[in-house]
Amino acid sequence: MTLKTAFQMDPMENVGVKGDSSFHLMLGAQERGYDIWHYDVETLSLDANDRLTAWAHPVHDLKRDQGNHFRFGQPRRIDLGSDIDVVMMRQDPPFHVGYITATHLLERIESETVVCNNPVSVRNAPEKVMVLDYREFMPPTLITRSLEAVRDFQKEHGAVVIKPLHGNGGKAIFRVPADGDNLSALMEMFDTTWPEPHMVQPFLPDVAKGDKRIVLIDGEFVGAINRKPAEGEFRSNLAVGGSAEASGLTKREEEICAAMGPRLKELGLIFVGIDVIGGEWLTEINVTSPTGIVAIDEFNGTDSAGMIWDACVGRMG
Repeated sequence: MTLKTAFQMDPMENVGVKGDSSFHLMLGAQERGYDIWHYDVETLSLDANDRLTAWAHPVHDLKRDQGNHFRFGQPRRIDLGSDIDVVMMRQDPPFHVGYITATHLLERIESETVVCNNPVSVRNAPEKVMVLDYREFMPPTLITRSLEAVRDFQKEHGAVVIKPLHGNGGKAIFRVPADGDNLSALMEMFDTTWPEPHMVQPFLPDVAKGDKRIVLIDGEFVGAINRKPAEGEFRSNLAVGGSAEASGLTKREEEICAAMGPRLKELGLIFVGIDVIGGEWLTEINVTSPTGIVAIDEFNGTDSAGMIWDACVGRMG
């Protein structure tokens, strides 16, 4: 059987072929002879007969040659329930009302099509919210819009990091020193920019040792990379200039994976990336559009994309 796959993701022209996990999954699908379609989330339509469709292009000739990395066939409207076996929901956050609405629409095809990751679980598990279920592995964490609450937290913990609750890629993360006199202005800017509360945590000096991305597929550990900040930077995300190195797991990280793995599998969260600082502190559970498998496969000679496809096939009725 030729698997029919559709990628709900950002424009193909903008894909960075060397490190993009969605492109890596596409290459894995191509190697297996799968049919590959690409569509923009904004083309989703639910018709009067409750059929979910999208305006999509067939994708051909994928290769790691930036600017010449794909070829589109003639577009047509496809039925994501009857025409497609697996939908990869891979558009980048932010996690906003449009993103949430897409999960509601994709939920309507769950009896016909495997969606990776499960849209109901994605909707209920934004990165910096689901992680709060595992506070025993986290640094002290405050979720608030209150300047007074942050001041009290800072008095107790010293320097802090403030970040948007639904941000991604290391964007808009600020370090505030213990005696920082810019806290009120920063909180004012955050409150003006984002309607939701913000996440506040102590600054962890161990971030200089790296911020590890650990990938789990169907609840099982498959690989990890340690991301180190660039010179003069405290954020280690690859998107903001961090560098990656091969890594295994500490005992504490093994405990974290064991604690959450069965639940991730139960929720249909097939491809998950968790972030751990200093081998000890869990900070995020990434389920919307996780990354990291390209570097992991390069370092370890593994086939994470193939394992993800196998997990999807295993969930087909």
